[in-house]
Amino acid sequence: MSTSSETEARAAAVPRPPARGTRLTLRAAALGRPDAPAVTGVDLDVAPGEILTVVGPSGCGKSTLLRTLAGLLPPLAGAVEQDGRPVDGPAADRALVFQDDALLPWRTLRANVELPLAFRGVPRAARREQAAAWLERVGLAAQAGQLPHRVSGGQRQRAQLARALAGRPRAVLMDEPFGALDAQTRAGMQELLVEVLHGTGATVVFVTHDVDEALFLGDRVALLGAGRLTAVRDVPRPRDRSAHDDPARVALRRDVLTSLGT
Repeated sequence: MSTSSETEARAAAVPRPPARGTRLTLRAAALGRPDAPAVTGVDLDVAPGEILTVVGPSGCGKSTLLRTLAGLLPPLAGAVEQDGRPVDGPAADRALVFQDDALLPWRTLRANVELPLAFRGVPRAARREQAAAWLERVGLAAQAGQLPHRVSGGQRQRAQLARALAGRPRAVLMDEPFGALDAQTRAGMQELLVEVLHGTGATVVFVTHDVDEALFLGDRVALLGAGRLTAVRDVPRPRDRSAHDDPARVALRRDVLTSLGT
């Protein structure tokens, strides 16, 4: 006969329905630090389940925007909201993914992926099972027991992605997560991100310097520059590699590069 703890563990291991995405809104927002505002007058609405990419030159406030949405920086003015409620600090349903993988070096990949599940109170057996399933999904089943320094940079980023999504966040905020990877690994990570996000319903804000990456991943692309949000444009045929030479995509790419002064 099963014990109550075994029953609880099995129940927790059963995949739950996809998390519903969340709406992220900035209204007349000024972002940055009191002595160094980075962006002012930001009006932006990110729809539930949307992938919004953000591009702009170095120092234009992209990371500041992301950290404000994550609740790590309060706005200097205006409003920053999640589903109509003020963002007044970090929250478990908004996951932040950095360029630096930020894995705990003394924990195995599996133990790193278990962290958000432990914070949610998932029983140990169930969180091990769920972490293993996420690592398999990102192609790291064979490396589950390895420490981060024993695997490649691309594999560490896969583990970080698994850790972010294991907690079933409603928003995933990504700060140039693939920027340090070589071109081939980066393209593979873009495809993997699209694959693992499918069905989660999560809202994604993805900061990048790479215009082609922004136009592949994003439903819309937001352009930052000169201390303000200059435009938000719809992307034709997002997440379609064959659309690279689509005339509408080519025209948008040209416009984005012009706006960035490149």
